[in-house]
Amino acid sequence: MSTQELTIVNPSHLHNPSANGYSTAVIVPANARVAYISGQGGQDHKGELSPDFASQVKQAYANLAAVVESLGATPKHVAKLTTYVVDHDMSKLGPLTQNVIDMFGDNLPAQTLVPVPKLAIDPMLFEVEAIVILPSDA
Repeated sequence: MSTQELTIVNPSHLHNPSANGYSTAVIVPANARVAYISGQGGQDHKGELSPDFASQVKQAYANLAAVVESLGATPKHVAKLTTYVVDHDMSKLGPLTQNVIDMFGDNLPAQTLVPVPKLAIDPMLFEVEAIVILPSDA
């Protein structure tokens, strides 16, 4: 293992959560530099929000990808996601899982979904924050 690679752990005696877009645990390399990315909502570059949940999720992950890239990192450097979903129900898992898989492929970070009654701005339906391990050359 490279000194800057994350190690994904999905114990064989537990349910494998990969199909749901996350890993059970992620081990961070020793002496890694860590960046904490604030919650990214579904606002476009003008600050506008679609009223559609799936559109907000897609834009939020595009925003997250832009921040990760600006740090000199890639999605494979994301160790942990925390997502916040307004009025969560099972119908929202499809767009959530698809966007995570689209961004991370097989390098699925650890993740926690937190249902909430509302977010900082009333039309926000989704927010994602991340912990990123910065590559040594970033």
